[in-house]
Amino acid sequence: MNRRRRARLRDELRQRSARWAGLLERHGTPLLVLEPHLAARRYRELAQVLPDVNLHYAVKALPHPIVLSTIAICGGGFDVATRGEIDLLGRLGLPMHRCIHTHPVKKPADIDHAYAAGIRTFVVENACEVQKFAGRPDDVELLVRLAHRNAAAKSDLSSKFGVAPAEAELLVKHVLAAGVRFAGFSFHVGSQSARVEPFGDALRQTLRLVAELRDGHGVPTRVIDIGGGFPVSYRGPAPPIGAIASVVDDVFGEFGVARDRFTLLAEPGRFLAADCLTLLTSVVGTAVRDGQLWHYLDDGVYGSYSNVMTEDVHPPILALSELTAATAVDLEPVTLAGPTCDSADVIARGYPMPALDVGDVVVSPMMGAYTSVTASRFNGIPATPIVMI
Repeated sequence: MNRRRRARLRDELRQRSARWAGLLERHGTPLLVLEPHLAARRYRELAQVLPDVNLHYAVKALPHPIVLSTIAICGGGFDVATRGEIDLLGRLGLPMHRCIHTHPVKKPADIDHAYAAGIRTFVVENACEVQKFAGRPDDVELLVRLAHRNAAAKSDLSSKFGVAPAEAELLVKHVLAAGVRFAGFSFHVGSQSARVEPFGDALRQTLRLVAELRDGHGVPTRVIDIGGGFPVSYRGPAPPIGAIASVVDDVFGEFGVARDRFTLLAEPGRFLAADCLTLLTSVVGTAVRDGQLWHYLDDGVYGSYSNVMTEDVHPPILALSELTAATAVDLEPVTLAGPTCDSADVIARGYPMPALDVGDVVVSPMMGAYTSVTASRFNGIPATPIVMI
């Protein structure tokens, strides 16, 4: 993280830090602070640049009830993948007709469960999955998931799911032969993509398929789901969401296709959730190892910093003292480690931090997505509590 990015973060967090003092006194650390209005702000930002796209929040990113309710109040729908996610939305009384089920591989019993809850749109990626829908009610519709590899993404989902575009036409024929309604295509260019071009490439291939099905077989495509993967800025810059929206506009323009011919969907997760959680963790010990200063924190990669291990995503880290200092403080490279008795529990190496003592609080913003949800209870350490401002 360069100095300019760090200075900008200090300015953004300084105004919020005053609210944390009471929470720290009441709850101690580690602590995740939830600010749901930031998810609402992100939703409005995304809806503004993609005004004709139905937004379905990826519940897996952060299934906190307050976040889910906030998305629903904003008018959003949900992207679900499991029984647990469906049941959570049901318990909260949220609108199930706004849900799409995007897990490409499901048990038949899971399909039954989702249908009973009110979900009608499902995703498939192979002929085996298509057959699970044969004989089901005729209001079920299927999206064929396309694979688009993206080496620039932190998580290339097409390495596990999706049919190659060259084979998609045959899969659509399987859908029709099974007597199931074909609605359209979905794709996902991977999570936290560092480039905008994969969004355009995927949409371009999808529109070619749409034309081939229409002109060669008379099969219409009604729905295009452009997936998620919209990146956010952690320690460095990320492509702005407006640039991705422009790529989508440009590709429709290339093909001379009116966007209103389709129902357009998207599955934002990280983009909506990332900045609505901030982690407050504290130094529990300090040592010098091989000439490097180490600080041991009370949260780590088996806890809230799990995205460091699972996604190779590295959230920004600042000292709380930086936010209250009148001037910039001196920084030196340190290693920040977590609380478990495991050598892999290292959050950052050679990371610039000011002088820290035992008990000092460290702040990590951008901790809403794929952090608490992928944390474990390794070493008997409890989950980091989430409290709301």
